[in-house]
Amino acid sequence: MNIIFLGAPGAGKGTQSERISKHFKIPTISTGEIIRQTLKSGSELSSRLKQYTDNGQLVPDEIVIELVKDRISQDDCKNGFILDGFPRTVTQAEALDNSGVNIDKVVDIEVDEKIIYERMSGRRVCGKCGKTYNLNLGILPKKDGICDICGDTLIQRVDDKLDTVKARLKVYYDQTHVLKSFYDNQNKRVVIDGSQPLDKITEDITEVLEV
Repeated sequence: MNIIFLGAPGAGKGTQSERISKHFKIPTISTGEIIRQTLKSGSELSSRLKQYTDNGQLVPDEIVIELVKDRISQDDCKNGFILDGFPRTVTQAEALDNSGVNIDKVVDIEVDEKIIYERMSGRRVCGKCGKTYNLNLGILPKKDGICDICGDTLIQRVDDKLDTVKARLKVYYDQTHVLKSFYDNQNKRVVIDGSQPLDKITEDITEVLEV
């Protein structure tokens, strides 16, 4: 099953995609992580990426699509995958469709803005492996400030600070929000109440995906 997780920053896409990934035994694919890994690789594509990232520019859609297609062609995606944080715009969604990538379900996690602010302010991320924790949701490391997976220090990303969150939400509502209509027209979008306890959200997502 090929799935997209849709929702505003802080809606819980990362947490839930990780849980659903384990349940269905399919990988979660984050375009942000793909870009970071590619930049470290020293490949020809990394040189092309640096032309944009070094100047603070957005990576063009055609390059992002190329990265996504390369990733989902790998063996661990043969039974499906989860796209977390992509597509962000209708243009990207259309490019994904035109590239021949079939999406079965779009899981739209909807959460009130007040809850998003609370969640984002509590989020801490491992600077090395990317594992995410949340101090306000009880998703805590065993040792304060230290990642359980690799032992590196946890940080608060600039993206999770209040002013940045407000700016990101504006971008989401201006651009990504219209994806709802796009996937409604394809009868692929399912809406999940993201304000519920984590286990109930996971249960609801699992239920709609198993139908």
